[in-house]
Amino acid sequence: MTTRLLLVHGSCHAAWCWQDLLPHLDRAGIEAHAIDLPAHGDDRTAPSQVTLASYAAAILDRIDQPSILVGHSAGGYPITAAAEAARGKVAGLIYLCAYIPRPGQSVADLRRAGPSQPLRGKLLRDPGAPTYRFDPATIAPLLFHDCPPGTADRSLPRLGPEPIAPQETALALTDASRSFPRHAIITTADCVIPPGWQQTMADAAGVTTSSFDSGHSPYFAAPEALAARLSAIAAGFAARR
Repeated sequence: MTTRLLLVHGSCHAAWCWQDLLPHLDRAGIEAHAIDLPAHGDDRTAPSQVTLASYAAAILDRIDQPSILVGHSAGGYPITAAAEAARGKVAGLIYLCAYIPRPGQSVADLRRAGPSQPLRGKLLRDPGAPTYRFDPATIAPLLFHDCPPGTADRSLPRLGPEPIAPQETALALTDASRSFPRHAIITTADCVIPPGWQQTMADAAGVTTSSFDSGHSPYFAAPEALAARLSAIAAGFAARR
């Protein structure tokens, strides 16, 4: 059976952030696709119309056969929301240096609850709009410090506005999402979500973990190694079926 992954980006990003990873997944024999969540990348949905539920619906609409969902950073919430309404379309969840939902808490709640606040002062509210952005003058060292030369130059202009409402929405959790195989990749050099906080969130959710030597953009910093890790996790999921 072919392994299928759907790659779900985090805040202010879009499908473009997976571009270096996809060829390595293809060489590993994994069918992988990346999605623009509503109001990101080429998707023209108005930010005011975006909800966490619409993220989940967009993910499920993209899947035609059971797939493992990979959520990066804030993408941990949309993939979990999709799993809650999976309708037989989800084969597992992989949290990649991600916020892992807790009952009654939103992405923003978990960000504020962290023991350190590396993003403080680096999120800029868009005047008159329901969105924020990363501060382009200060965010590069957090996102791209261990990436190849030129990564920040090509990525910063593509970072877009992030709708606030989905990130302030708590997710009701049931056995629907907990019943899937779940794995969290903890990035040990992460300057955005400290690795200790990633581990704490995973432990609280009962999610299996492994460590990965990378910062917050492993798809740029170590795409070949990340493809190998995703392949190994997917094989482990398949063995549990």
